[in-house]
Amino acid sequence: MIKFVHKPALTLLAAAVLSACSLAPVYQRPAAPIAGSYAMDTAGAAAKTGFATVLAGPGQKDAVDTGWREYFSDPRLQQLIAAALENNRDLRTAALRIEEARAQYDIQSADRRPNLNANAAVTKAKTPAFLSPSGQTSIGKRYDAGLAISAFELDFFGRVKSLNDAALAAYLATEEARQAAQISLVAQVAQAYYTERAYAEQYALAQQTYEARARTYKLTQQRAEVGASSRLDLRSNETLMETARAAALTLARQRAQANNALTLLVGQPASAAGTGAMPSDLQIDVLSALPTGLPSDLLARRPDIRAAEQRLQSANANIGAARAAFFPRISLTAALGSSSPSLNGLFDGGSGSWSFAPQLTLPIFDAGRNRANLGLAEARKNLAVADYEKTIQTAFREVADALAARDYLGEQVSAQRAVQEAQADRLKLLQLRFDNGVASSLDVLDAQRELFSAQQTLVQARLLRTTSAIDLYRALGGGVK
Repeated sequence: MIKFVHKPALTLLAAAVLSACSLAPVYQRPAAPIAGSYAMDTAGAAAKTGFATVLAGPGQKDAVDTGWREYFSDPRLQQLIAAALENNRDLRTAALRIEEARAQYDIQSADRRPNLNANAAVTKAKTPAFLSPSGQTSIGKRYDAGLAISAFELDFFGRVKSLNDAALAAYLATEEARQAAQISLVAQVAQAYYTERAYAEQYALAQQTYEARARTYKLTQQRAEVGASSRLDLRSNETLMETARAAALTLARQRAQANNALTLLVGQPASAAGTGAMPSDLQIDVLSALPTGLPSDLLARRPDIRAAEQRLQSANANIGAARAAFFPRISLTAALGSSSPSLNGLFDGGSGSWSFAPQLTLPIFDAGRNRANLGLAEARKNLAVADYEKTIQTAFREVADALAARDYLGEQVSAQRAVQEAQADRLKLLQLRFDNGVASSLDVLDAQRELFSAQQTLVQARLLRTTSAIDLYRALGGGVK
């Protein structure tokens, strides 16, 4: 026997089925537009150049699992990073963006549930005599109290759900963006700290060189006064002395500016920076020894890539909302309460009242508004796809650049240290020859100038190697913890 389902029950069942519909496109992650491996093969490049790069052992942690306190062992740097994470205004802005996006999501999510309001009202109206049944002017009162649901949309085609999904993805994107900002801040503080320390080391070298050359100039001046040295020797020593002084003044300015940049990042005076030191070669080797994994690992490691994908999912959900706008929209308004001409009888028997007002809105002509909104949503999704792919390519390049720097800067530092040692030995030998009357003073002065240049270049090379290790740590997704 065929049983017929009661119409209201059938209606509710259909509404439940339709409310599960969604017109949003099925999300598919775009293929990563990068190669399957990094352009620089670290082991092969190290072997080719003859430099044994310190590579990560089997027990080495990935960058994403290595906290910044574990990665940066300098206690002064740890103090500065902790202060920056607490006081930096850009990071604080990113945290407030999360609160803003969460509030937007909560607002949008509230539309998926009916809003129940309690209301109470009193109405007083005057009825003219010609409209009154009694033929006399009358003043009437009415008291109402009850509960009401106002314009709750039955989400048959998933419009509200799509908007809710878009808001959720936007919220998650801001959380990922905050993590990306934190990683970037940790790396910037470390690089600014070591930059200031490098300028301090170069300044100390320049100051020492200036003081030594000033003493030499004074002796040459005394010798020139008695005719033991020529005016050319005097001017050559003066040139070297003033060159060292100019270099020291330049480095003092650069150090002060680097300290100002560090203060801005930290959010307070960076008093701890002035007592630290550049890391040694062994410490840089340890910093550089991070396993890189495959390029596809970046999709999970880097919060900026995850944020770009969340923005893409948000744009994808907005297409569903734009498509649903082409279909009818049904909303319900209902009220249940009590009405009485007197306040005392408001809740007496027989005073109950109710109202039920479903509303159907069917778009017929909107001058192309809905179609334009759909085109806008699709265009924004295409933009989000392009942004996602560009973010991946940028991350891939940053890792590849850091790997190239890791492979070659270590050898560059070794070569530059050999240059410095050779120049120091050359100066010593020329000084002995000059003391024995074999070499000229110009040869000695030239050796002094080249030694000073080699010392400064070595500090710069060590700084480059340090910052490249920090870049690799950041590029691989480290620095959140």
